[in-house]
Amino acid sequence: MSFNLRHLKYFIATAELGQVSQAAMELSISQSAITTAIKDLEQTIGAQLFVRSSLGMTLTEVGRQFLGSSYEILAKVDEAMHVRPAAKVTGRLRLAATYTVIGYFLPYHLDRLSRDYPDLEISIVELERKQIEDGLIKGDFDMGVALTANIVSADIGSELLIKSPRRLWAPTGHHLLGRETVRFAEVSKEPFIMLTVDEASDTAMRYWRRSRYRPNIVLHTSSVEAVRSLVANNQGVSILSDMVYRPWSLEGRRLETIEVSEDIPPMEVGLVWRGNAEFSPAMEAVRSYFRSQFLSPHLPPGRSV
Repeated sequence: MSFNLRHLKYFIATAELGQVSQAAMELSISQSAITTAIKDLEQTIGAQLFVRSSLGMTLTEVGRQFLGSSYEILAKVDEAMHVRPAAKVTGRLRLAATYTVIGYFLPYHLDRLSRDYPDLEISIVELERKQIEDGLIKGDFDMGVALTANIVSADIGSELLIKSPRRLWAPTGHHLLGRETVRFAEVSKEPFIMLTVDEASDTAMRYWRRSRYRPNIVLHTSSVEAVRSLVANNQGVSILSDMVYRPWSLEGRRLETIEVSEDIPPMEVGLVWRGNAEFSPAMEAVRSYFRSQFLSPHLPPGRSV
């Protein structure tokens, strides 16, 4: 039995989400298609990839090794699909980005940009949103990558790249996970871990205030990893974007996500620049790269969160 890239994508989604049902929802396919693909892979490899239990799908040692190889295969295919001659763009681009963007979005793309434009030097600095806006207006930076919904100044131009849905995070086995969706009324009864970095708490309270409920906040933290660990260790729930979601805490505890039925805006990531700026060849190259990544169909880097 041979396998194809579809098998690998199904396997990766199941490994990351820990549930065939969640992987099927993420990929908009049937659970049986994923189950069949995993069985085919196990037959081809001749080893068990998952331990199946009432709590979900846990990777075996062989499964963990195969997951790393699967990432490498998809990355190589993605790279092959976007092979093009190295562009002759020279000079330096000063790029500013927020904490979340640097940690969960930019690294892969910085690597690709360095390959596509080897003679372009990109210097990057991490700053808060207001500092990025001020710096762009003053000419301290050429461009930025930020959460565009947070941009305040009318003097800043922007271009949306991705929208990452926000969902409820809860520990494996939590009573809310047995439902298709949850409502703020139910979430408000749970201890809530509030993320503060990149104005996350301000954003959260804006959509909470549209309802008559409020989160029962037991802790504010600027660390996404702290939220992940606290949720996985049954200390509360949180609502955060798929872009920063990972199914395992640093201690190896699982957490899962569930849709919230109320209207919660997605996290929006995009390019920003001074509104009246004349685009240099370096700025055009960077914008062209991101447009090719997000406006053209291609295999995603790893998989979206």
